[in-house]
Amino acid sequence: MKNFALIGAAGYIAPRHMKAIADTGHKLVAALDPNDSVGIIDSHFPEAYFFTEFERFDRHIDKLRRSGASQLDYISICSPNYLHDSHMRFALRSGADAICEKPLVLNPWNIDGLIEMENDTGRKINTILQLRVHPSIIALREKIRKSPKDSKHEVDLTYITSRGRWYLQSWKGTTDKSGGIATNIGVHFFDMLHFLFGDLQDNVVHLNEPTKAAGYLEYEHARCRWFLSLDVGDVPAEARATGQRTYRSITIDGEEIEFSGGFTDLHTLSYQEILKGRGFGVEENRVAIQTVSAIRDLPTQRSGEIHPFVSQTK
Repeated sequence: MKNFALIGAAGYIAPRHMKAIADTGHKLVAALDPNDSVGIIDSHFPEAYFFTEFERFDRHIDKLRRSGASQLDYISICSPNYLHDSHMRFALRSGADAICEKPLVLNPWNIDGLIEMENDTGRKINTILQLRVHPSIIALREKIRKSPKDSKHEVDLTYITSRGRWYLQSWKGTTDKSGGIATNIGVHFFDMLHFLFGDLQDNVVHLNEPTKAAGYLEYEHARCRWFLSLDVGDVPAEARATGQRTYRSITIDGEEIEFSGGFTDLHTLSYQEILKGRGFGVEENRVAIQTVSAIRDLPTQRSGEIHPFVSQTK
């Protein structure tokens, strides 16, 4: 049985990590969050020690490291995006491997520093790139690999996940902390596109606002028009009429690709792969992090192949 600690226990995604730890038969021994609304811990690990101050958490983790009797194996990181880099470094210095939520970091130059840290400590950083373990995406990748080498698929990616007024008032609404909408909700889709279609060749931004963004990405084997939104008004009217607040669609050469199901178990699948030594490492994040970093900095331009949803926005 492996021992885990978790940073960011009160966050939205933390319950999926707790469930993955439990589902794989391991133990959460300590958790940290400045907010104490963490009753979800009782569902899985009521005996875990909980801290609201990093300094006390640090002392407890150091005590575990020095005791030798209950060595910490992994620290799972679910903290705000801008803290991921620091918390991964803390995990490695504590003698544990890290399991970090997306996005790994906000800027591509941080990746090289993390690789150096891995080399210095002999520990490993694993990342949650959950769409890479989705059975439908894996099958699609195999299908695409059988296409002619010089082929370019036409792709439209749409992801609308409605958020309330709270979103922009939280750290997620601050670009310096979240990286903006393309980073916070889009990075795993951009990683999926790279995973499916190869190296990125072009990146054009058509729209970049706090609650929605759109653009054009060209890969070795695809031309992709993408649209991301937090606005329930962007959900197609027929879906909204049934109370649907999330809309996810990807079409390839005009054919709708269904991968809506199975999302709830992807963290458990990711943990299973990590525990078998087959986790995705730091380097595998580079293209997606370069993509979202560029989207933040590129000027917007309404030219080229614009996603059809963009015409509905102001």
